[in-house]
Amino acid sequence: MPIESKNDSIQPAPVAPPKPQTVPTDSLRPNPHNPRVLFDEEPLKTLEASIRKVGILVPLTVYRATGSAKYTILDGQRRWICAQRIGLKDVPINAVTEPSLAQNIVTMFQIHKLRKDWELMPTALKLGVLIDELEESRESALADLTGLDVAVVTRCKKLLSFEPEYQDRMLDPEPARRLTADLFIEMYPIVTDRSVRNAAWYSRKKIVDAFIHKYTGKKSGFKSVTDFRKIKSYLTIARKADRETEIVKKLHNLIENDEIMISDLEIEAARIHREAETLAKQLSKLGQDISSIDPDSFSAEEDLWVEIENFLILVRNKLAEAERRSVL
Repeated sequence: MPIESKNDSIQPAPVAPPKPQTVPTDSLRPNPHNPRVLFDEEPLKTLEASIRKVGILVPLTVYRATGSAKYTILDGQRRWICAQRIGLKDVPINAVTEPSLAQNIVTMFQIHKLRKDWELMPTALKLGVLIDELEESRESALADLTGLDVAVVTRCKKLLSFEPEYQDRMLDPEPARRLTADLFIEMYPIVTDRSVRNAAWYSRKKIVDAFIHKYTGKKSGFKSVTDFRKIKSYLTIARKADRETEIVKKLHNLIENDEIMISDLEIEAARIHREAETLAKQLSKLGQDISSIDPDSFSAEEDLWVEIENFLILVRNKLAEAERRSVL
């Protein structure tokens, strides 16, 4: 008989009872486990205007928590917020059985998975609760449970690796002050890079603070979050060229000095090494193409043979310039 895993028993709470009812608006409360905690003002105003015109057409899904006199909202918090704003005395609800903590979070994810994406940091926090509750950290398993893409789960786990002070800055209720999750996700490969972590000067907080300062202030040539990919690329290329010490020193200078530009990280020897690798692959492919030529079939293609002869002369000349013994 197959062994049932802990996750097999985690099913979303039922969300489709047969008959809706109407209850006082103040008899509801927000769900403390809602992964969506940020509600920007403009979308709320749009929903509020709609409710003023036609009312709440879709009942809120709620449950009565043990020991609570109020219903807890599973689905419909934005409708409830708008109902409070415009003074609706009653709201329509569908009441369901109280879910377990894991069921609650899984239900919240699955209810909203086809709607406008939440901010990623609140999603990450609730995913973290689910990880702890189920003792499950496999990304594929978490994706199956929540309905999130595996890539989204991976991004969330990266955000959870940042300290609470940075998570709080991603949760700022004011969009103009809020730091984006993408900023930290793009920064993650640098602060976790093995060459950087092994540096004597390494301080995760110092690096993160410096990058936030540079990104938000457009210092050192930062224009977008994807500029962090350039830094990671310079690190990787320098490591392949055995110039690890040099690139780490350059990165330290960048972190310490706003006058140092991202482009200053490039090491000429590493750039040449990268271009040589690319050219070697291209030459290998060209060699395969030439090798596959059937001389009999292409005997009349004079232009082709002229270009091969010219290429042969060019190769011989380059080998001579490099003082390489020609084998041609």
